[in-house]
Amino acid sequence: MKKITLNIIKVLVVLYVILCGIMYFFQEKLIFFPEKLEQGYQFNYEHDFEELSFESTDGKVLNGLLFKAENSNGLIFYLHGNAGSLGTWGSVAQRYTELNYDVFILDYRSFGKSEGTINSEAQLFEDNQLVYDELKKQYKEERITILGHSIGTGLASKLASDNKPRQLILLSPYYSLTDMMLQRYAFVPTLFLKYKFATYEYLKKCTMPITIFHGNADEVIPYEASVRLKEDFKSNINLIELNGQGHSGITDNVDYIIELNQLLH
Repeated sequence: MKKITLNIIKVLVVLYVILCGIMYFFQEKLIFFPEKLEQGYQFNYEHDFEELSFESTDGKVLNGLLFKAENSNGLIFYLHGNAGSLGTWGSVAQRYTELNYDVFILDYRSFGKSEGTINSEAQLFEDNQLVYDELKKQYKEERITILGHSIGTGLASKLASDNKPRQLILLSPYYSLTDMMLQRYAFVPTLFLKYKFATYEYLKKCTMPITIFHGNADEVIPYEASVRLKEDFKSNINLIELNGQGHSGITDNVDYIIELNQLLH
């Protein structure tokens, strides 16, 4: 009986090691869900936009869309979620162009028409900074608002921490990806996680106004994550709770639209 028990334990240990290996080597496929678009794909949006391309430091072409307002008061630098592409994400731009702000949305590597593959968080941070620097040639930084949604909140916080935009807006942020992993996959050691996206660490360097919007019915990233961020930075963060709001659809939330109008004017 003892021998059988030991054999069972050995099998479980082997399976656990295999599972951890899969989590490590394939974690990009567990975190990012890109929609790939053909290079000849034609974006179809009613409002005025310009398609932009940027060459990364390793020679990959990154694709983005710049939506234009009639009388621009500045730029929203928008970092989107972990799925889809600009084929659909561009639809959020109208909310901001209606408030007289240009909107730039970048497709991360492997998303949409952007080339390459995601290999590390440092690579993503470098890509975002490169594109941000290019847009600073068109917009004064005091007229740029960095806005991140979902997975993009960690990226937006990091970008804001290394620059001096007018303000930072986060929609449904997480405390860190490590924290989310502990909640969902507590059985896997966090040392296997290559993507920390430590929002709470990046915000320590942010000196600009920070506003968080989070639905209290969010089924993907718990509202409590934003409460923790607020508790860490009581005087620096304005946390706005959206009653009954889930993870998706914040852009169309009436309370969000009202508060956004005040933030941008």
